[in-house]
Amino acid sequence: MTDALWVLMLGLVAVAALVAVRRRLPVLFWWLVGYPAVTLRVLTSYRATMDACGLTVPASAMRRATARMVGRQAAPVPPRRSFPLPTGSGLVMRLRMAAGQSPEDFTASADRLRHAWGAHAVHVRPTRPGRLELRLVGWDVLTDVRPPRRRVRTEPLSLPLALREDGHWHVRDFRTVPHELILGATQSGKSVYLRNLLCGLARQPVALVGIDCKWGVELAPFAARLSALADTPDRANELLNALVDEMEARFRLIGVRGGAGSDAGLTSDVWGLPEKVRPVPVVVVVDEVAELFLAASKDDEKRRDAMVTKLIRLAQLGRAAGIYLEVCGQRFGAELGKGATMLRAQLTGRVCHRVNDETSATMALGDIAQEAALAATSIPAERPGVAVVGDSSGGWSRVRSPHLTLDDAAAVCRDTAGLVPDLPRVDAFRPLVAAKPAGPSSAAPAVPTARPVTE
Repeated sequence: MTDALWVLMLGLVAVAALVAVRRRLPVLFWWLVGYPAVTLRVLTSYRATMDACGLTVPASAMRRATARMVGRQAAPVPPRRSFPLPTGSGLVMRLRMAAGQSPEDFTASADRLRHAWGAHAVHVRPTRPGRLELRLVGWDVLTDVRPPRRRVRTEPLSLPLALREDGHWHVRDFRTVPHELILGATQSGKSVYLRNLLCGLARQPVALVGIDCKWGVELAPFAARLSALADTPDRANELLNALVDEMEARFRLIGVRGGAGSDAGLTSDVWGLPEKVRPVPVVVVVDEVAELFLAASKDDEKRRDAMVTKLIRLAQLGRAAGIYLEVCGQRFGAELGKGATMLRAQLTGRVCHRVNDETSATMALGDIAQEAALAATSIPAERPGVAVVGDSSGGWSRVRSPHLTLDDAAAVCRDTAGLVPDLPRVDAFRPLVAAKPAGPSSAAPAVPTARPVTE
């Protein structure tokens, strides 16, 4: 009786330990228990599951003839598969589709495959004609997102910003998707996404320009790394004028290079220029775009329409000049002005966190995929940081950024203040940064403000 009691106690301790490991260390639990269990389930039920999901094809004529010779009936044939290989968040199999099958057939059956094999999610991705990748996710990877331990391979102006629900990292590549729209209500995680973006860019040779018409409260902590900061609509209008002038000067430089003859190497953007004369890339962050476009009088409306026009010009032509836009806000609708829809069309990258109204979600993702807009409206309030990312190709995915505090983000910008490049046309808007206090008894530093425009 005593031995049986000890065995029972050890079993209870082991179960409690596994429960604790599953909650606190889901990756370790997956390698110890999840992967062996799901792999065994897949291997033993693969043919039956594919047949039940309608993903099999009739046997070939030779197989049917051989089966008749031995008095049997030829069973349907499932797609050929590879051995399930483990990943950091699940497992992956490569399938060879039979004649007549398409990736859409497997995508439609993804939810049934998930239930049959006890996975958290199943994602289907075509790799080449006739072949696809079936990725099983073992648990909800968006529950606790941390920065990648291994460095994700990226190019300049390319940043891993958020973890996707399939276990891959969403990489923000400015060279591929030059402009982006980021929407999210208060406490939705939009600011955390923006902090990760600014910290990633702060470590690169990039000029950061901020437009924050809430008197700079959102972007002021990063002032040490900003080349320019506008904190009122009037200042924003003047800064946009300077950016348009900068863009025109860069196009003149590209034109001079193109007129120098074929021996000089023709180019249509700044990336084709020699490195010694290539202008530094500029990323313009527009925070709370609704505040930028508020209009209470006729003069405000004229200024708003002028700013929208300048932003549209930057969005249409800025990619070739190495000028990129990040437009953020709580909402984005037609009430921002007659050019809002045209501006949105140029912002091909879309990130939509939890929003307060369905109109904003539709404005952000409705022209990409209606399912993406519905997914954005269903983000629960108790999961800040979860967002839906889409692009002009029609693809979309749920993502979540690693949590980054404001203090840590500001510290990164202070540490990289020496990387601020020289950008003479916006130097008048360079924010004044107070010196770091000498000790705890020193007075708190003043909020950084933009310099006044000098004639």
